[in-house]
Order: sequence, then structure tokens, then C-alpha cells
Amino acid sequence: MALVRWNPTRDLFRDDMARIMDEFLGRRLDVESSTVWQPAVDIEENAEGYLVRAELPGMKLEDIKITLSEGQLVVRGEKRREEEKSGATYHRVERVYGTFERAFTLGHAVKTDSIEATYRDGVLEVRVPKAEEAKTREIPIKVAK
Repeated sequence: MALVRWNPTRDLFRDDMARIMDEFLGRRLDVESSTVWQPAVDIEENAEGYLVRAELPGMKLEDIKITLSEGQLVVRGEKRREEEKSGATYHRVERVYGTFERAFTLGHAVKTDSIEATYRDGVLEVRVPKAEEAKTREIPIKVAK
């Protein structure tokens, strides 16, 4: 699996350029419709397996689904918006809601029946152990006669 470091300035620059081009071309960017929620994810690999951590603040456990198919670990879910109260005036609505799906290709064979997931304090942790044939092992060398 290729690990790509997240660079917030790259995404910020892209958003600024899109806004400038839209203003230059006479179109206005609708902030609400262009918002896409992709939770932040860390993926750690060691000799035993993978550890995937996803930040899912404010989500309910029943709104999160994890699947593994053809070497791809897929985390999907929906963060539901709270109902707006009638008679209330909202001065800012900055939190992001909606559905998301993140898919990660695992580079090694894994033990599908041993995958474990835990959810605590808004962080989902998925432990994916490598299959025995995928683990690095040392080959003893025999002396030839």
C-alpha cells in the first residue's frame, strides 16, 4: 500500500484557485453544495498487520459500516444533521454532514476472520492482521555438502 502524506496547503491552494476562477468567470461557488466530507484517516502497517484509524466525531455506531472485499477495506457511513429548531436563528453552520466512503487497498493477504473494529471517543480503529503467508519470515540457510 502506498502511503501518501496529507498536505493541507495543497488542498487549500486548490480550493482558493477554484474560488478565484469561479469569480473570474462570473460564477459563484455554492459552498454548501460543494462540501464533501472525507474523514481523516491514519494507516499504520507493521509485521503483524494494519491499523486503520478514522476520525468520525459525532457519529453513531449504527451509521458506520466496514467491509472487506477483494483486498479492499471499505469504511462508509453517514453523519446525520441535527434537525433545525423552528424559531432559532443560526449565525453559522460550519459542521459537515452527509455520507462518506473511504476505500483502501491492502498490499498483503489478511486474516479476514480476525479483523477487529472498535469505536471510542469519535475514533474508529480497525485492526487487520496479515495472513501467515504474508508475514516476513527468516529462511534458515543450510550448509551444502
